[in-house]
Amino acid sequence: MSPFQLTRTLPENATDAALRADVRQGLTRTPKTLPPKWFYDARGSELFEEITALPEYYPTRAEREILVARADDIAEATRARTLIELGSGSSEKTRHLLDALPGLISYIPVDVSGTALTAAADALLAERPQLAVHALIADFTRELALPASPGPRLVVFLGGTIGNLLPPERAGFLRSVRDLLQPGDHLLLGTDLVKDESVLVPAYDDATGVTAAFNKNVLSVIARELGADFDPADFDHVAVWDRENEWIEMRLRARRAFTVKIPELQLVVPFAAGEEIRTEVSAKFRQERVRTELDAAGLSLHHWWTDPDGRFALSLSGPPARP
Repeated sequence: MSPFQLTRTLPENATDAALRADVRQGLTRTPKTLPPKWFYDARGSELFEEITALPEYYPTRAEREILVARADDIAEATRARTLIELGSGSSEKTRHLLDALPGLISYIPVDVSGTALTAAADALLAERPQLAVHALIADFTRELALPASPGPRLVVFLGGTIGNLLPPERAGFLRSVRDLLQPGDHLLLGTDLVKDESVLVPAYDDATGVTAAFNKNVLSVIARELGADFDPADFDHVAVWDRENEWIEMRLRARRAFTVKIPELQLVVPFAAGEEIRTEVSAKFRQERVRTELDAAGLSLHHWWTDPDGRFALSLSGPPARP
């Protein structure tokens, strides 16, 4: 058997159909919204990599610190033979876990980008030719069917990406993950933690404007894919802390009144001066909130690790053991 397999569970036209539906629904509602997944074309992915290196953007560094410090503890607690990574991207941070799991046989990265999956697999197999990699082109927010793999299995969802899901979406996602797990399997979840607004807002509104370019890139994606006549210069990047919901919102604020034509949707979208599009929610968590949401999904919190500054957390949970 080849050490690398690539399986598509996402229909070929699913991405285009989803973009059309999201743009039509999001830009005809009040207030206007766009899902953050549309940031990540090739240019958006490059910009996000730049963001992770910015001094203001602590989550990537903080999560990596925990992975480096606790990889052996995670390996001891899980004894995983299969590692499943949701939203794997480049699989860069996952290497700390791959190195720490001596009994690992199989790695299943899941991402919507076949190009990213293939590039990551090539790099991993050059270093670990004995590892079986079965990559899935799939949307992990939908029902997910995994290939047969040896247990125990460890599902990892890193980067604080779960914070991009609204509470009902998070609940559904965690239930779907729970449905994948057998007794003895685990979920390793990365969550950004609640902290002072003076730390949070600059992480999403850096002084050099990289995050602003990343936010505006969603307009370029819609222009390229759907023929929209968006001009990113017509919008300001805005990041605000919602104290009640304990999340950051990224928005694009119209600098003047104008209309945008989207020919592929036969849609004309009016904007008033100052009107905003919400492009991302990034929820921040407290330990009890994570525990409560895991419990509601049928998962028990076993371990909770933070970086030394208490900025970010990794939690390890699993389904109840069979009686």
